[in-house]
Amino acid sequence: MKQDSAIQVWGLSKSYRIGHRKERTLGGSLAGGLRKLLSTDREYELFWALSDIDLEVSRGQVLGIIGRNGAGKTTLLKLLSRITYPTRGHFSIHGRVASLLEVGTGFHPELSGRENIFLNGTILGMSRAEIRRKFDEIVDFSGVEQFLDTPVKRYSSGMYVRLAFAVAAHLEPEVLIVDEVLAVGDAAFQRKCLGKMGEVARMGRTVLFVSHNMGAVAQLCERVVLLEAGRIVADGATEEAISRYLSLSEIPGNGYIHRHGNRKVEFLSWELSHPELGPLTEFRMGDDLLICMRIRFNEKVDDLDLGLSLRNASGERITHLLNHDEGLRLSGMPGDEVLVKVQLPEVFLAPGRYAWSAGLEKFAEDFDVIEDALGFSMVQGGRPSRTTIYPGNVRVYLPGRWRAER
Repeated sequence: MKQDSAIQVWGLSKSYRIGHRKERTLGGSLAGGLRKLLSTDREYELFWALSDIDLEVSRGQVLGIIGRNGAGKTTLLKLLSRITYPTRGHFSIHGRVASLLEVGTGFHPELSGRENIFLNGTILGMSRAEIRRKFDEIVDFSGVEQFLDTPVKRYSSGMYVRLAFAVAAHLEPEVLIVDEVLAVGDAAFQRKCLGKMGEVARMGRTVLFVSHNMGAVAQLCERVVLLEAGRIVADGATEEAISRYLSLSEIPGNGYIHRHGNRKVEFLSWELSHPELGPLTEFRMGDDLLICMRIRFNEKVDDLDLGLSLRNASGERITHLLNHDEGLRLSGMPGDEVLVKVQLPEVFLAPGRYAWSAGLEKFAEDFDVIEDALGFSMVQGGRPSRTTIYPGNVRVYLPGRWRAER
């Protein structure tokens, strides 16, 4: 293993057997007798969650790992954390590893928060003296001091994450592995965690960070690996990898990366177009944008909130639009369908990749939320036609009427 490497991976692969029950007819089963009726004949296929992963991570590096659901991110982290074992290939890690892969990992539900700090620290290889030395810092960071002597089975998921992250980050592991579990915490705690992971990296330790929050990835990571179908398809500069991720994830017109909600009201279709040229995935600076969404009410809802959020390739939110802000009220009865059109005149976004997300909700109850549903690129060539606007330098171009008087 190279002296300056924290992690080295060679040809790492992981497969699982997926079973499929054979279809059986009642008549055939009766003819075959009771034994066949009760049998559970299955067919199996081999699914490769990871295939031939080669990876090297330097000491003190913060590596982001991104990709769509099912791309293999969590499988890779579980292998590196030795929670599961590879089908083939091998890896080497220098130093102690602390992993936070899911809520409550390494906690005993019947023990108190105080007892679990010592239990988890011991699992991570710390001595009792080391844990005592860090104990006050852990408790202060977690913010659960009031419930420290309460069994953690009574903790909320957010409290679990606060305490688990505090333990993992403060007991000085050489390698800190963090999965999307931080999404459970509130915004203030997420910022706190990102700051702590940056601090851990500045101390010369290594961080592997998996997240769907591209803003957090862009803020924390200096290098990003993109997984797709269990393989590495990009490995390099953060902005380039995130842009590649958005282009892979985007299905122009009717695609999305994530969708959730109870569907009391739901989107039937959504489309991004130019008012005159029709559906497009590339616009010129200064073009008008038209967003059309057809929604259906499956239950009676009054004063529905329809929101639109625009993010850039780094996951930064550029703007948020809401129907109520423009005086549009949306109400309906079961079976009602409504076509909502939003025209945005002369959009002067800086060149780059962007994606609209859309959500239907009321009183924080999510009916239907589609993330990154409408991806598109903004290019120069319209107005202005100059070439001094580069991606990353600015977020929005504001056209002005310039004049000089003497």
